[in-house]
Amino acid sequence: MNTDGWLEDTRTSYDTVAASYADLTRHLLDETPEERAVLAFFAALVRAQGGGPVVDVGCGTGRVTAHLCQLGVDAFGIDLSPGMIEVARRDHPGLRFDLGSMTDLALADASMTGLVAWYSLIHIPDDELSSVFAHFQRVLRPGGPLLLGFHVGDESQLKTQGYGGHPMNVYVHRRQHDRMFEWLDDAGFVVEKHRTLTSAESKLGGIILARREAPGPEK
Repeated sequence: MNTDGWLEDTRTSYDTVAASYADLTRHLLDETPEERAVLAFFAALVRAQGGGPVVDVGCGTGRVTAHLCQLGVDAFGIDLSPGMIEVARRDHPGLRFDLGSMTDLALADASMTGLVAWYSLIHIPDDELSSVFAHFQRVLRPGGPLLLGFHVGDESQLKTQGYGGHPMNVYVHRRQHDRMFEWLDDAGFVVEKHRTLTSAESKLGGIILARREAPGPEK
């Protein structure tokens, strides 16, 4: 599998499908009560920590960002694709959406109360995930919750069209929970909850709730 140029391919692909993607996914959370429950639980954890900023990394057209804001969370979105950001700002005026990449997350250390990556890790090659999780760990406050959604499986497949039949050129990577646990542990996260489910979000989806480890007492 050749993943050279994957970041540019991902950006270009989602610029191409942005409008159709928004139309096809806008009401997806209405069809996924279990995912809504997970997001509500995450929002409650953020509020229990006194609130603060939460970043939706790989936010796409902003549907999860907006849902978190409706749950009383101070959420904003970051996405690689200018086209997706343009649609997010159009569909959710008044909310914050920034252009950026999870591979080089331009946020200050320990500045986020929580972080969500909702099916946005699926195009990241295995050899880039450790670096991505290191960025997540860096920007989260100690004890801050991390919520991940991903496709469960063992294979990677090239996606050449999607969202209305528009051309795309991205690999979709599916992963098992235990491999995700290893990456998270290496990055300094503690997994608290996880599950596998089937819904409109994914034929076989995985959800992981973890926390950035708080520093232990000095010896």
